[in-house]
Amino acid sequence: MKKSFRPCLPSGFQASGIAAGIKKSGKLDVALFYSEVPARAAAVFTSNGIQAAPLKVCRKYLARNEYFQALIANSGNANCFTGKGGLADAEQMSVLAARQLGLKNEEVLVASTGIIARKLPLAKIKYAIPKLVEGLSVQGISQAKKAIMTTDIFAKEASLKFKVGAKTVTIYGVAKGAGMISPKLATLLCFIFTDANINGQAIKKALKAAADNSFNCITVDGCMSTNDMVMLLANGLAGNSLIKRGKNFNLFTQNLTEVCLKLAQMVVRDAEGASKFITIKVQQAKNTDEAKGVALDIANSNLFKTAMFAKSSNALGRLVAAAGASGIGLDEKKLKVSFSNLAKKEIEVKVALGRGEASATVYTSDLTYEYVKINAEYN
Repeated sequence: MKKSFRPCLPSGFQASGIAAGIKKSGKLDVALFYSEVPARAAAVFTSNGIQAAPLKVCRKYLARNEYFQALIANSGNANCFTGKGGLADAEQMSVLAARQLGLKNEEVLVASTGIIARKLPLAKIKYAIPKLVEGLSVQGISQAKKAIMTTDIFAKEASLKFKVGAKTVTIYGVAKGAGMISPKLATLLCFIFTDANINGQAIKKALKAAADNSFNCITVDGCMSTNDMVMLLANGLAGNSLIKRGKNFNLFTQNLTEVCLKLAQMVVRDAEGASKFITIKVQQAKNTDEAKGVALDIANSNLFKTAMFAKSSNALGRLVAAAGASGIGLDEKKLKVSFSNLAKKEIEVKVALGRGEASATVYTSDLTYEYVKINAEYN
């Protein structure tokens, strides 16, 4: 039976979104996500050497606490490269939200996305928080998913329901991302919520596996953000027996990965200026890491990506050159490459290395004039 990814918040979760005036456009720019009961948390973060203030705050909170009840996020300002003042602002976001929700400060996680090296307009967020709390509802997700967007054309959300024993478990994810997408632990802002009852070690292990097989398999421009995070909250309200290991853990991880992969593919489909969705399948590698490495070398090649956009007769040459640049010592006689019709919006690229039996799949987009325009004007 075909699975449905129809968006549906899990039991006990609510959300809201508001325009606080951070964005000059007046669009929604602050979101609040809330669990009615404490929820276990796990996260993966960008490996960029410059870490935005909200990531530092989240890392500190996660090191101290296992349970959280809310996450507040803003778009339009990254609160990155803003020094001690930016760190204080990120902490104050959680303090203000916690106070309004009747929670402890460190029970509220924070996230930001947008322009780097500009002071966060905290006063605008402070003014918005009471309205955000007042607006919390299941239906509020429709505003929250838009409030985290920057250059995105469309909001990204997906969910799955499945049985753990006799209980129905729901996993829901919402994401933003269209540019600065590179597979380095995480590639965007993504917030995932589930009513599954799962222990602390299992939730961390499941998220890492899901991210490795989804968000770490996409690239748009090979540029890594300073604010990327994937956050997972599990409140246990489904009432299933505690997931620790074994078949229930594998079932949870499989469904979590499917939700993450659906969101990751949406990010590529919404890539800045993109006109094509490209699937790159590398086969006959010595191991999975080798296959994935070659696939990413191809996916991040500007010459290959522009050839895909132009439907160029030189596309084959660009593909072969990108594969050869991987540095793994390819045998030209064994290398086989092919791709589907370049006139189509969806293109499948196949590369057989002739070195083993391992394989990997990576998703990317083409590189267009519009990408340059979007980023030249992003200020």
